[in-house]
Amino acid sequence: MSTSIDSFGAKGTLEVGENSYEIFRLAAVPGTEKLPYALKVLAENLLRTEDGANIVADHIRAIASWDPSADPSVEIQFTPARVIMQDFTGVPCIVDLATMREAVTALGGDPNKVNPLAPAEMVIDHSVIIDVAGRADAFERNVEIEYARNGERYQFLRWGQGAFDDFKVVPPGTGIVHQVNIEHLARTIMVRDGQAYPDTCVGTDSHTTMVNGLGVLGWGVGGIEAEAAMLGQPVSMLIPRVVGFKLTGEIKPGVTATDVVLTVTDMLRKHGVVGKFVEFYGKGVAEVPLANRATLGNMSPEFGSTAAIFPIDAETVSYLRLTGRSDEQLALVEAYAKEQGLWHDPEHEPEYSEYLELDLGDVVPSIAGPKRPQDRILLSDSKNAFRKDIHNYVEENHPADHSQLDEAVEESFPASDPAALSFADDGAVHVQSAANGSEGRPSTPTKVVSEEKGEFVLDHGAVVIASITSCTNTSNPSVMLGAALLARNAVEKGLSAKPWVKTSMAPGSQVVTDYYNKSGLWPYLEKLGFYLVGYGCTTCIGNSGPLDEHISKAIQDNDLTATAVLSGNRNFEGRISPDVKMNYLASPPLVIAYALAGTMDFDFEHDALGQDTDGNDVFLKDIWPSATEIQETINSSISQEMYTKGYADVFKGDERWRGLPTPEGKTFEWDAKSTYVRKPPYFDGMPKEPTPVSDIKGARVLALLGDSITTDHISPAGNIKAGTPASQYLDANGIERKDYNSYGSRRGNHEVMIRGTFANIRLRNQLLDDVSGGYTRDFTQDGGPQAFIYDASQNYQAAGIPLVVLGGKEYGSGSSRDWAAKGTSLLGVKAVITESFERIHRSNLIGMGVVPLQFPAGESAASLKLDGTEVLDIEGVEKLNEGVTPKTVKVTATRENGEKIVFDAVVRIDTPGEADYYRNGGILQYVLRNMIKS
Repeated sequence: MSTSIDSFGAKGTLEVGENSYEIFRLAAVPGTEKLPYALKVLAENLLRTEDGANIVADHIRAIASWDPSADPSVEIQFTPARVIMQDFTGVPCIVDLATMREAVTALGGDPNKVNPLAPAEMVIDHSVIIDVAGRADAFERNVEIEYARNGERYQFLRWGQGAFDDFKVVPPGTGIVHQVNIEHLARTIMVRDGQAYPDTCVGTDSHTTMVNGLGVLGWGVGGIEAEAAMLGQPVSMLIPRVVGFKLTGEIKPGVTATDVVLTVTDMLRKHGVVGKFVEFYGKGVAEVPLANRATLGNMSPEFGSTAAIFPIDAETVSYLRLTGRSDEQLALVEAYAKEQGLWHDPEHEPEYSEYLELDLGDVVPSIAGPKRPQDRILLSDSKNAFRKDIHNYVEENHPADHSQLDEAVEESFPASDPAALSFADDGAVHVQSAANGSEGRPSTPTKVVSEEKGEFVLDHGAVVIASITSCTNTSNPSVMLGAALLARNAVEKGLSAKPWVKTSMAPGSQVVTDYYNKSGLWPYLEKLGFYLVGYGCTTCIGNSGPLDEHISKAIQDNDLTATAVLSGNRNFEGRISPDVKMNYLASPPLVIAYALAGTMDFDFEHDALGQDTDGNDVFLKDIWPSATEIQETINSSISQEMYTKGYADVFKGDERWRGLPTPEGKTFEWDAKSTYVRKPPYFDGMPKEPTPVSDIKGARVLALLGDSITTDHISPAGNIKAGTPASQYLDANGIERKDYNSYGSRRGNHEVMIRGTFANIRLRNQLLDDVSGGYTRDFTQDGGPQAFIYDASQNYQAAGIPLVVLGGKEYGSGSSRDWAAKGTSLLGVKAVITESFERIHRSNLIGMGVVPLQFPAGESAASLKLDGTEVLDIEGVEKLNEGVTPKTVKVTATRENGEKIVFDAVVRIDTPGEADYYRNGGILQYVLRNMIKS
């Protein structure tokens, strides 16, 4: 029950029907009634957890007297009600918990004390790869391959499910974590030990914010912070600014939830919401279906906000009812929200820090790309935009071999579509098709002969992946059934997907399959190649699987710029497939439309998708389903029973899961031969008391990086390439190349992960001229030759030389990834100096004992004339031993000729809690020492 010292006398009872609950009434604290919804949730959290030490009455007063116009300055400790994980980021959490059990024993403590103190739930959804697509057995085959590849990890997770209290696992093949969260795991109002309070959560996936659509405050954190939250550590944060986003009007026919999301992403990116909460309010909120709210919440990391929340209202309750929550729960949600002033009142406008407004009627169809979610393109302008962007990807004046071309071009544009071929003086080839005039577009038509797919010609812009995937959209029946109806209309007109397109359907939950079956629309999707490939995060995280080998070879041999269209939320460079350079986000219906078109060089308004059986041109508008038909299909094909049946035994799993041989015991028996799960070195030789922190002397620059370096550039992700340090390690351990699997699947093995840190093929380390990939200069060798970053780091560490990374603006944006920080730390990096940091990555670096520093305002590595060959000394870090966090530290960079560059770097340890973590060498060491003390 309550641990609060309750300075405000807020503790009371709420009667709901025959049940009574202990609650902490916000009405006891004057000023809270005018707060935005999200801050009321935080205020209740502080009231309930007030302990007189970390959380004191002044914190509660600070939030009650919150000044919307002020910059965040008050640090509070937020205690999430629960933690949600997916398997890539969750496996290291459980590996670390298992390791902590041993470390506690070694330091004389009780290993059974190491348990999640807040409920922790993991959904295994990141491991399925689309190895097989476009055929009826794709799902079965992919699940089989997934179990064969990941058996070791799955055994380990099954052990964890039994060994730890309050830890549950949703087995593979069930759905996407965020969709399982909104459809089943989210409580909206929690009940624990007789207490009722708002459901809040942190998750090891940045898109945890999807649950904001249900009125649940939560966001993505690194695995490091999630572990701490599981172990009862509050998340330290500043009371944020809250952006009020007013919604009015209704969306027009032909416009989808995806279009709304891309529009909002574009608006909020331009406005600037990093580190802020976004809260939707106004009369228009009631018109936004829950699925659309979840889609908007989901994209919060893409606009950069911490959360993007909708308050609780009648729509929240009706969605909870549809998805099979109990009557008791529904009554509690409504009664509690009304009692606490958390129920949305369109007439009451809270005070916000900043205001934005969108009339939903102004939204038009859009896509985003070719490399960032915020780069919105109007669908009507997509062909022009593609033609402008393609020049960044194709070398112009690149002499082409014309020998086999005439034949290729003749076959690619038959008589019905005569092509004019011209050879420019520069040797570049320009193909112009009558239907698809290509002036101004570089072209390299390439003939492909594939046993499976037949003969065709590929060119720049060819759509080689069309994937309906990811939680953003697959939670949303309006776009999912819209896509299915579009497929039906296309098939009835005699259209088909182009043979070079790898088509796939990876829904967010099994409920989608149920309503596709009930509506009778599955066969039409399958006819276009959109067979079920799995229930999980596939294309969006780089698990798109291999392309047809002939297509892949043609792309690589001819350096073609191929494209992918996916209904996901991530399209960063190099992320989707190693064969694809340009990636576009689109709604599920548009994914199908692009599969029919087969190229990004397409104007849906003026270019025909093909001919019907009578030879008439068919345009997108001819097959686009009406809003009325979509709604009628939703009404007739989705029922509560689909959810209650689908989630009845959600933790039990299928025969494969239940049949896994699972180790017993409270501590894990590590297998010395495992290449998936290894005991990490974080606690090796750790003393009971922390060693004092020291200044950084004689450091070398491991990498000198530019702006917008994302955690995708830093964190190991995607396929493991032959010849890289990670593949050398796997080779040495007897793993065949076909069994390398992905970095994500090997996240429980630090040896693989360190070798893949900073190894992204698109990373450009400015220590080297025009080289991309995981390379640096190794100054432990004469002349500083080029070397793999991992190999150089090992040499530096052996020589006792600390390392530093230099970066530009927005360093570490993108997904919140624990390994971006863990890998940085294990490579021997002691400090990262940048122009600015993304919130989660900055705190994760501290959590791993790396100090984040910023160049003085207006300065950069370039303006200070640092080229990365200098030796760096950082003085002033030792002040932290006195319990003081210095505002700046002195950095001296000494060039080879002895010349010195001196500047004061800003210390980005922002809160007293972060300083404690840093002094202890990291967050896990801090938690472990506290456990032993208690």
